[in-house]
Amino acid sequence: MLRSTCLVLLAGTALATPALAQSEQSSDLNLEAINTASIDTLLEDQTDGGSGPNPLIARLQILLDRAGYSPGVVDGYMGENVRKAITALELINDLPDDGELDDDVIKILQTDADIATSYTISQEDVEKVVEPLPEDYSELAARDYLGFTSVAEGIAEKFHMDIDFLKTLNPDASFEEGEEIVVTQPGDQMEGDVARIEADKQNGQVRAYDDEDNLIAAYPATVGSESNPSPSGVHTVRAIAPEPTYTYDPEVNFQQGDNTETLVLPPGPNNPVGIMWIDLSEPTYGIHGTPEPAEIDKTASHGCVRLTNWDAQELAGMVEQGVEVEFVQ
Repeated sequence: MLRSTCLVLLAGTALATPALAQSEQSSDLNLEAINTASIDTLLEDQTDGGSGPNPLIARLQILLDRAGYSPGVVDGYMGENVRKAITALELINDLPDDGELDDDVIKILQTDADIATSYTISQEDVEKVVEPLPEDYSELAARDYLGFTSVAEGIAEKFHMDIDFLKTLNPDASFEEGEEIVVTQPGDQMEGDVARIEADKQNGQVRAYDDEDNLIAAYPATVGSESNPSPSGVHTVRAIAPEPTYTYDPEVNFQQGDNTETLVLPPGPNNPVGIMWIDLSEPTYGIHGTPEPAEIDKTASHGCVRLTNWDAQELAGMVEQGVEVEFVQ
């Protein structure tokens, strides 16, 4: 059982509105548009405009994901997480790190391969769905598992997509077993040995380095908040816990509703710390997943470092006990 101060702060938080980089409309978003889009046309116009997810931007996000440069969720918008992914690509490939799409970046990413495909919803997808989850922690603690509350939510996470993007891509879908829908094709989970990690609050990013101090992976992240800042200095990875429970203690954490007693919330993708917890030597702090992947680096956490569930899972596969984690202010 792991104790954490971390939680997503959603209420009363102003969310950034994604910026568009072309004038494509939502109705243009389909399998063919994503598979035939040529991202080099983005060089001509990277200004804001349009009224919905852009297949060109979606293709860029998928290509970044497949190449190992995480843009967070695929949503079809040119936001800061895309630019951070491009910067990581530039750093890893010894290019000027300005975060801008250019010919060198396109040369590394460009492919003729289809990166969106059809997918048939399986019985397993349906079985992962649980009853609607309450907000009150005492009620959540009574559940056995905090799973997905809809088939669409589970599929969106499986394919690294924003749920609204998935629904826009499949406007007529009912998300039932046996139904064929369109999904993206994310990259395979990266493999490697991480020797040290930087958690950069100002840039909203976690960076992982090998034993020769080469950057090998970077992820968009929410690192603490103004009211609950993350720790400073260097700490170490103490343990790695897949499918963690979450211990709520109002004397250590915060006050949730009328709950004054310690509660243990069961595991699952909608657990407050998602499906992965990387425990740090600083008590109650860790690097973890989230039930709200679209909010990464858009909302604050209670001091911890929050990644998408798939990014947290990938990072956990490359670290071991004793790896240093430096909080960069």
